[in-house]
Amino acid sequence: MTHSELAWEFAELFGDLETGDINKVLAQNVPLETLEFFNSYGESFAKAENVEGATRQRLPNLLILGYLLRVLEERLLDDETDHE
Repeated sequence: MTHSELAWEFAELFGDLETGDINKVLAQNVPLETLEFFNSYGESFAKAENVEGATRQRLPNLLILGYLLRVLEERLLDDETDHE
C-alpha cells in the first residue's frame, strides 16, 4: 500500500467515526501534551498567517490527523520489519 492509499483509507475510516469513537482513538494514541501542542501551534500559525473562520478552528484537527497518520505509518513499518 502506498502512502497516498494509506492516507485515503485512513481519512475514509476516520470520517465514518462518531465523536465518541474519535475521542477514544485520540485518548489511546495521542498524549495530552501533544494535543495541547497542536492546539497552541495551530492557533499561533493561524494568527501569524491571518487564517480566519472555520479553517482557523479546524487547523488543530488537521494537525492531529496528520500526526495520527504518521503514527499509523510507523506502526505499519514496525510490523513489516518484525515479519521479515
